[in-house]
Amino acid sequence: MAAPDYVPVKPTDQPRSYASPPRRPDEWIAARPGEVVGDVVERDEGRMGSPGPDQGYILTLTPLVADEVNLAEREHLDDVLAGAVAVGLKRASSYGRAPIVHDLRVALTIWGYLDATPAPELVELRRKMFEGVANPHHYPELRAVADAVPEASLRQTPAQADEAHRADWRALLAV
Repeated sequence: MAAPDYVPVKPTDQPRSYASPPRRPDEWIAARPGEVVGDVVERDEGRMGSPGPDQGYILTLTPLVADEVNLAEREHLDDVLAGAVAVGLKRASSYGRAPIVHDLRVALTIWGYLDATPAPELVELRRKMFEGVANPHHYPELRAVADAVPEASLRQTPAQADEAHRADWRALLAV
């Protein structure tokens, strides 16, 4: 192991110093399967979701909002939370940060799950879109839930999203 000059050495030791690895003249290319370089939507037609830092943390936040969710008939909490996680991660990654609880609140507000009396049309729409999205085999349906929320809707604060939802919920969605 290399050591500074002032460290005493035995005369029989043969200390070595740091040496850089040999220079490689060829350029670096992102060729590994996990590399995310460039515009993800262009490369994979939008199927990769919204990559961002520390996304798994959102799973520790879901129990904090689960009690606030108002379910209609034939809706399941697992499906609702899975859809809210997808939308919340899309919001967090649009800011380039890890998810926070407000990402989930905005997602649930946009889809009307924090409203005690949502519009019947919205209930019917979300019932169709959220059905079965908690199942990992239904990833395209989960992506459809997240893709139905435009970035302009995601950029709102929870209070702004609630106000916009009460004024016209259709304006928050692109369906």
